[in-house]
Amino acid sequence: MNSLFTTHGACGESGTVTASHVGRQVSVTTKAKEPLAPDLMLVICSRDNLNRAYKRVKSNKGRAGVDGMTINELSAYIKEHREAIVSSLLNGTYKPELVKGVSIPKPKGGTRQLGIPTVLDRLVQQAIHQVLEPLFEPNFSDSSYGFRPQRSAHDALKSARAHVSSGLDWVVDIDLAKYFDQVNHDILMSKLAREIGDKRVLQLIRRFLQAGMMINGVVTVRQTGTPQGGPLSHPLSNIMLNELDKELENREHKFCRYADDCNIYVGSERAGKRVMQSVKQFLSSKLKLAINEDKSAVAQVNERAFLGYRIGLNGNLSISADSLKRMKDKVRHLTKRNRGVSLESVIHSLNRYLPGWLQYFSLNTGTSIFVKLDSWIKRRLRCYRLKQRKRRWPIAKYLMSLGVCRQNAWQLAMSDKSWWRKSHNPIISAAMPNKWFYTLGLFSLHRKAEALKA
Repeated sequence: MNSLFTTHGACGESGTVTASHVGRQVSVTTKAKEPLAPDLMLVICSRDNLNRAYKRVKSNKGRAGVDGMTINELSAYIKEHREAIVSSLLNGTYKPELVKGVSIPKPKGGTRQLGIPTVLDRLVQQAIHQVLEPLFEPNFSDSSYGFRPQRSAHDALKSARAHVSSGLDWVVDIDLAKYFDQVNHDILMSKLAREIGDKRVLQLIRRFLQAGMMINGVVTVRQTGTPQGGPLSHPLSNIMLNELDKELENREHKFCRYADDCNIYVGSERAGKRVMQSVKQFLSSKLKLAINEDKSAVAQVNERAFLGYRIGLNGNLSISADSLKRMKDKVRHLTKRNRGVSLESVIHSLNRYLPGWLQYFSLNTGTSIFVKLDSWIKRRLRCYRLKQRKRRWPIAKYLMSLGVCRQNAWQLAMSDKSWWRKSHNPIISAAMPNKWFYTLGLFSLHRKAEALKA
C-alpha cells in the first residue's frame, strides 16, 4: 500500500509546512536554527510523513498492544479511521492507549521491562520520531553512537579502540541504574521545549510518557521513565543524555556512549576515580539520574566489557567471556539432543543465527576463536546425530552406512561413555568429518571470518 494517508488540511504532499504557516519553510529533513513555531504538528501529520511511518512500523513487525490489533490489521483500520486519526492529532485530542508491559531476561541476570504500545500508537510515535530526529540530531555529540542514523555499535567500538591505542588504558565504565525507567519527565520536557514551539506536540509526547502500563491485567501509572518498546524511547533517551555528552566534551574527556552505556577513557586509576565521582554528582544534580554501583567501575580496559567486546591494553578487540557464554548457550539450545527434529532442521536453525552473530563480532582480532567455535559446534551436531539413533544396533548400522568398518562401529555402539564423550571419538570424527557438515550446508564461522578480513 503506497499511500494509506492522503493530503490533509493545509499540509502539502511533500511534508513541508509553508511560510504562511510558520513564518518560514520547515522541512522534515532540515535542522531548524530556532524553536519551531506552532505548526510542527502539520509536519508530523503530512501525508508523506505518516505513510513513511506506516511503512517503518510495518517492516519492524512486533507484537500487538493492549487492544490486540496486529500490524496486519493496521492498514484496514487506517483506511476506515484516517480522517479521525489526523484530526485528533491536529486538534490536540489524540490520547495514547495503555502500554503493554512485558519482561524479558537480561544477559547478566534479572529482567528488563519493555512497554509495547498499540500498533496505532507506534505509528504516531514513529511519525513524531521522523520529525524530531533532524531537529535534534545535528546537536548530538560525535561520541554518542546509540540509535542514531549512520552510526552503529561497531563505530563506537572502533572509537574506543582508538582511545585505548592512544594510551588511555583506564576506563570509567558507567552504567545508569534502570535508566529507561528513571528518566525525569519534567527535565526531558524542558529540553524538548527548547526546540519545539508547538504545544500540541509537547502535550502529545508527555501523554506518551505518562501512558499507563498494563502488566498481567494491572494498570500502573507512570510518572518517570521512557519504557523501551516504542519508536520514541531511544531518541528521547539521547535527547536527555545529550547534556551529559556536552559536559564531558567541555571537560575534554575522551568517551563513547551507546544509549545508557558510557565509557570514559583516562590515563590513570587516580584520574578515573576523580572522573567517576564528578560524573556521579553531575548526573544526580542535573539529570536526577543515578548510576548502578554494582555494574559501574574504574578499571583497566581489559578488565571490562563494552558492547560485548573486551578491549586489550594494545587496543585489540576480542569477544568478551559473557558474549561467548551467551552464544554457546544459544547453540546448546538449538542443538539440544531431545528436540526431536532432523539434523538438517538443526543446521537450518544454526544458519539463521550464526551469520548475524559473526557479523556483530567480526571486529574480533584474529580468527582462531572462530576455528574453535566451529569445531565445538560440529561436535555438538555429532552428539545430536548419535543421540537420534539412541540404541546400539541403530548406532552401529548408521556408522556402517557412513563407511565405518563393522568392528569399529560396534566398538563405539557398545561403549558406555556419555553421548558427549562418544562425539569426540576419532571414529565419529572420521564418519562425520568437517567436509560432511559443509555438504549439508552448515555455516562456517571461520571461513566467513577469513573472507570478511580478506
